[in-house]
Amino acid sequence: MSKQTVLGRVTQLARANIHALLDQAEDPQKMIDQLIRDYTAHIGEAQEAVSVTIGNLRMLEQDHREDVDAAAEWGRKALAASRKADELRAAGDAPEADTFDNLARVALERQLQAEREAKDAEPVIAAQNEVVGKLTSGLDQMKRKLSELQSRRDQLVARSRTAQAQNQMLDAAKNVDVLDPTSDLGRFEEKVRREEARALGRQELAASSLDAQFERLDALGDTAEVEARLAALKSGG
Repeated sequence: MSKQTVLGRVTQLARANIHALLDQAEDPQKMIDQLIRDYTAHIGEAQEAVSVTIGNLRMLEQDHREDVDAAAEWGRKALAASRKADELRAAGDAPEADTFDNLARVALERQLQAEREAKDAEPVIAAQNEVVGKLTSGLDQMKRKLSELQSRRDQLVARSRTAQAQNQMLDAAKNVDVLDPTSDLGRFEEKVRREEARALGRQELAASSLDAQFERLDALGDTAEVEARLAALKSGG
């Protein structure tokens, strides 16, 4: 996997709008679990890529330091060879002086080569440092997102359990409404009321019948009194 691919993935995932994804999900808890798995896997891949990139960067930096040190060393050798050539030429040993001048030239060529390699490595090192910085920043963002996901998942699970408990309670209440035992008591109460009304009716009926009997007895008494008074009139009393 190339560094640019990993960098693109890290940036995309780090900037993902998790809340929007969750709002659109039919099952947010499953969505979060999947995101956590994806993030964990991608973080592992990104960490490996960052490790490789940092390792390559450290090798480049080490090579650059070696080139800088080599340039300085070849410079010192060129200077030493040049001075030796000057000493030999002053002593009248021109052939040997030319030999040391040639050594100085070789050392200067090596110095130029080392300086050129060090200079060529500098923009590469700068670019690698930039990539490492972006990858590291992206990783930090991903880890924060992962922490947010885990926290959001815990909150969601707690809310889900609370909602389930509430729904169970509401379902139970609904079942009670459908199979309300008080409705049976109500029907029984209605039956009792009908029985009480029936008893009252019978009592009233019995009372009215008894009153009629006493009224008839009273009527018979009146008739007897009338007959008695008629008999008294006839007897001249």
